[in-house]
This record gives sequence, structure tokens and C-alpha cells, in this order.
Amino acid sequence: MRERADAARNRLRVLAAAERLFGERGVSGVTMDDVAAAAGVGKGTLYRRFTDKGGLAVALLDERERELQQLMLAGPPPLGPGADPVPRLVAFVQAYLQFLERHLDLVLLSETAAPGARLRTGAHAFWRQHCRYLLDRAGAPDADLRADVLLAALSAEQVRHWREDEERDAEGLAGSLAAVVSALARSRPTGRAGA
Repeated sequence: MRERADAARNRLRVLAAAERLFGERGVSGVTMDDVAAAAGVGKGTLYRRFTDKGGLAVALLDERERELQQLMLAGPPPLGPGADPVPRLVAFVQAYLQFLERHLDLVLLSETAAPGARLRTGAHAFWRQHCRYLLDRAGAPDADLRADVLLAALSAEQVRHWREDEERDAEGLAGSLAAVVSALARSRPTGRAGA
């Protein structure tokens, strides 16, 4: 369904106001009422369109996620096509960690606005399909489960814990997660059973 012109203008005003306010005050320092006032729209208009701050975060992240997705689909290797599956997965992990570094508060809000919110976004479905496909191409058994394990490690809440609570540096974290990718991509466990 085509969006009415006034609705489109209101949506753009709301998103611009939310982005500005989040940048100035941080995500936790902004209320939906603040956004409505800054955008010059009624609260009803705001809540009908976005429901809560999590919905605003998802909408703000949408364009940025599409840029990363386009690089994964058509960009240069190893992130884009043309590289083997494991280097592509490592490149995805590195690119996604960089994405989180820039947008951690917004991603965290979008993932935790409601129970299971992280698993219901279109972006998560895209990341999961990409990881599952590459793990399958690498010969990993149970690629669906392994993709879920990898994406759980890349949740904003987990990455924030590692970066802020444990004070892990970004480069070291990326290296450790690259090792996790290699382990997940193995076709069978190494070592002797029962050892």
C-alpha cells in the first residue's frame, strides 16, 4: 500500500527528530513524548506508526542495515561473493562488530524492546540466512543451529557486556569471534570422544 504524502512527511520528521535526540541525549535519555514534540506531531501519530522506542530504533537502523546487506550481497570479497565460506563468515563478523560499535545503543534497544524482539526483525532473518548458507557451504552439520549460536554471540547485549563490562578491545574480540567461526564451520568436532 502506498504511503500518503502527509504520513510520509510525518514519518521522516519523526525519524529525523529521534536520530537527533538520541545523538544528543543518548537513547535512554529520550522519551516518546520528547520525539513527538521535537517532530511536531501528535502522540497518537507517533504511537500508531512506531508503538515504542524499539520501533523507532528498528526504523532508524533499517537504512544502515541495508547498506551492510548490500555489501554482503554484491560487495568485494571476502565480505561479498567470491571468497570461501569461512573467510566470508569472518568478514561478516568483523563488519557486524563495526556496525555495532557505531550503533550499539540503537541495536540494543531494537533487540530488547520486547521478549524475542531480536529474533523477529527482518535484519536478523537476513543475517541468519547468510550465516546458515555459509556454514552449510563450509560443510558444517546443523547449520541452522550453528548460525543461531553465532548470532547469539553477536547480540548487542552480549557485545556490550564484552566491550563495557569485561573491557575487551574491539580487535581482540573480533579475533576471538573469528576463532569461534572456524570452530562452528568444522564438519565434525576435533579430538577423541570422551577425552
